[in-house]
Amino acid sequence: MSEAAEKLAVVAKVRADDVAANRRRGGDIRVVLSPKTVASTSGFMGTLTLAPGEFVAEHYHPYSEEFLFVVRGRLTARIGTQVLELEGGEGLMVPKSVPHRVWNDGEEEVYAIFHLSPLAPRPELGHVDTEPLPASGAAQAVPDVGGPN
Repeated sequence: MSEAAEKLAVVAKVRADDVAANRRRGGDIRVVLSPKTVASTSGFMGTLTLAPGEFVAEHYHPYSEEFLFVVRGRLTARIGTQVLELEGGEGLMVPKSVPHRVWNDGEEEVYAIFHLSPLAPRPELGHVDTEPLPASGAAQAVPDVGGPN
């Protein structure tokens, strides 16, 4: 078996409900596919759930672009100075190093998918917070998505 075929033979399936939620920046963030969970080398992907009134604190990614796709609900996003509303079936890309914040000011839960790429050299360098974190989750550690292989 070739090396490429061997890699395909060990593809792992990961269920979002089996990944611990991280609420450090707000909402329910689950890093589902990452270097730690599936040995990815180019980025990571996960889910974001926001109840009405919840938000993800403003931050930026010095090494990565972020892709955000709303599956259901209505999400408001501030990307730099631009404010956008996204509904189910809509997405956007946050450029590298641009501060961004998302929140749910509606009455329905928001469920979204995110992907960041490329990976930061080390997980702790992946996010830079630019506003105070929500008090309820501030004690949680930075998510360990694992480093590049």
